[in-house]
Amino acid sequence: MGLETCSSALVCIGVKPATCEPQSLSRQEGKHSDQSLVFADLTPEEMVQVVRYLQHSLGVPLVDASQANPSDNCIYYVDVQLPTKAEALGFLDRGGRRPPRQALAVVYFGNQPDPNVTEYVVGPLPKPTTHQDITVQKYGGKLPYHRRPVLGKEYEQIAGYLRRTAFPTALTFLNRVFDYDGTNLAALTSAPRGFQSGDRNTWFALFHNVSGYFLHPVGLEVLVDHSSLNVSQWQVRKVFYNGQYYEDLVQLESEFQQGRVKVDPVTRAPPDGGFSSMQPRAPPRAPFPLQYEPHGPRYSVRNNQVVSWVWSFAFGVNVNTGICLFDIRFKGERIVYEISVQDAMSVYGSNCPGGMSTRYMDGSFGIGRFTYPLVQGVDCPYSAMYVDTHYLARSPNPRINKNSVCIFEQNSGSLLRHHYSNLQSLYYGGLTNSALVIRSIATLGNYDYVWDFIFYQNRAIEAKVQATGYLSSSFLYGDGLDYGNRVGDRTLGTVHTHSVNYKVDFDVGGRSLGGVSLSLSLSLLCLSLTTCYRQDGILHYSKNLQPFVDLVSPPY
Repeated sequence: MGLETCSSALVCIGVKPATCEPQSLSRQEGKHSDQSLVFADLTPEEMVQVVRYLQHSLGVPLVDASQANPSDNCIYYVDVQLPTKAEALGFLDRGGRRPPRQALAVVYFGNQPDPNVTEYVVGPLPKPTTHQDITVQKYGGKLPYHRRPVLGKEYEQIAGYLRRTAFPTALTFLNRVFDYDGTNLAALTSAPRGFQSGDRNTWFALFHNVSGYFLHPVGLEVLVDHSSLNVSQWQVRKVFYNGQYYEDLVQLESEFQQGRVKVDPVTRAPPDGGFSSMQPRAPPRAPFPLQYEPHGPRYSVRNNQVVSWVWSFAFGVNVNTGICLFDIRFKGERIVYEISVQDAMSVYGSNCPGGMSTRYMDGSFGIGRFTYPLVQGVDCPYSAMYVDTHYLARSPNPRINKNSVCIFEQNSGSLLRHHYSNLQSLYYGGLTNSALVIRSIATLGNYDYVWDFIFYQNRAIEAKVQATGYLSSSFLYGDGLDYGNRVGDRTLGTVHTHSVNYKVDFDVGGRSLGGVSLSLSLSLLCLSLTTCYRQDGILHYSKNLQPFVDLVSPPY
């Protein structure tokens, strides 16, 4: 499976060089401190308290978001509301009071005359007593209801609408062309949901419902208008099949029965997906090499803090944007206040409407929410330390992702320095290039992001993202090869661009000496079936005959 890799190295200047002398964990300069809890994620108990408080304090009925209709009120998500940097540093550096513990709650108000999305700061925790509406302060006005991210229940209702209302109007076409039985087609969403304010229209592309269905498009796409809060008023606004647009499925059915639809038969994929199956093609020949720590780990993890003999930092996982790091110190000196992922965006090209209109912004689906368990020996070394994460989104109940963050030290396989002296004096000097890594992997539908933050002995920090999984594809017809590569008889791996945004708030030399805050945006332009990676600032391409990667919103 190919990998897209994109990384940015943040070299920290003005800090004393690290010693080359080996040190055990007991001699580390950094020590754990409960002060790191000022950045800690909400506990499940805190999440429950926030939900109970809102249920009793907002004065309106709140429906379980997993069962909420568009016309209901519900809690979209609850996450920690971090203190301002000034508040945090006053506590960390100047002995000030600990900032109050607070939560951010996002609520959908669909059951009122003026539906909208409202954000509240709720606190203090663990037993909240107040809530403040910060929506206007944060966004400059109310948030229109049509902008809300789609809930899982809404996706289920769209699937039900297609199956029970829309598809029955074209059963002859569906049965003869796709051998449709009511279960063997899967719909995949696109985004955004329109091209002007107020739109809530989504193109859904149809695929064979098999393992790895992302690689098995059938050529049929439907545009669903789900803007009404009354599900019974949803409509199909446009239909696309094999290069031709139709007003709706009724027209497609009529023209098909009159013999005016050009049909390109697609062989039904086997249940395991065939070439899209993740089953190994051959038995393993021998075990993979394993990492070994002869004296145990040279770092430790307590609460939300990682400490090694030179590095220390606090970490958390935001439900929308994923992993974030705070108060990063080298040998006790803070050099970065925050490094965090802000969003990952992908822009597609295709000659099919779903593909050509897609611009995914994965923060809107929840990068942190889809940070799933890591497999020992595959996703991270066996010797890594694993941490559970919790989140509350689209449900009133906290959920846990077991072992979804790992921390480990790795030998890079290269030397940090080397010299073998054979002139005058004879000696050897060398240093292994080891690094401390914190990793999480977020799976958004077909796409898997491997997020790494890497801390080197030479005072460098690297933010790195790799992408793998399955590609998102379009049906291959006409001039499709102008928009990507053929990955199957009728499957087009579409051209696309990735942009990943990080927030980096430097405190090199202290804030009084000109600490800098900036945002980094890293981009990759990739053709499917082409492995793309950055090295020395240059974008490289290499052909790969295995299914490559692409990004798509989570299927429901």
